[in-house]
Amino acid sequence: MKNFKQITPESLNSNPFELIGKDWALLSSGTPENFNTMTISWGAVGIMWNKPVAFTFVRPQRYTMEFVIGNDYVSLCFFDEKYRKALAFCGSNSGRDFDKPKETGLTPAFCDGVPYFEEAKLVLVCKKLYNQFLNAESVVEPTVTDNYAAGDYHKMFVNEIVEFFVKE
Repeated sequence: MKNFKQITPESLNSNPFELIGKDWALLSSGTPENFNTMTISWGAVGIMWNKPVAFTFVRPQRYTMEFVIGNDYVSLCFFDEKYRKALAFCGSNSGRDFDKPKETGLTPAFCDGVPYFEEAKLVLVCKKLYNQFLNAESVVEPTVTDNYAAGDYHKMFVNEIVEFFVKE
């Protein structure tokens, strides 16, 4: 990965609450021939099954869902604030209708076939380990269902973070 250096999970000194909830990220999956990306602002990182993991959540109607389901790997790309408009576009427009890299000016690249973006400041390359749809029956706090008026519960993915890269 040109202009990136690999780091260990322990050397990551970014605040995950800022990265995911405030800065947002692009979740990407697919192949060099056919991939898609979407903006995420919900998720988590931590340790599960003795592995560094990232939890991602995708609604069933999102075009990116078919790429995440159809591939073993995904990437999470985090950006500086100057890319906010690009992330907003990727979160509110479908790859079915738009060529997101062309529309945003973001440059796709590939790490062992996994899509990421050259403009990212941090890239997590992840291998899917587990997935399951969230559901109304498992909700303990009733206000959570306010996020699902249409009944379109997210599918949760637990992804092992197999490589961490930061922009040099």
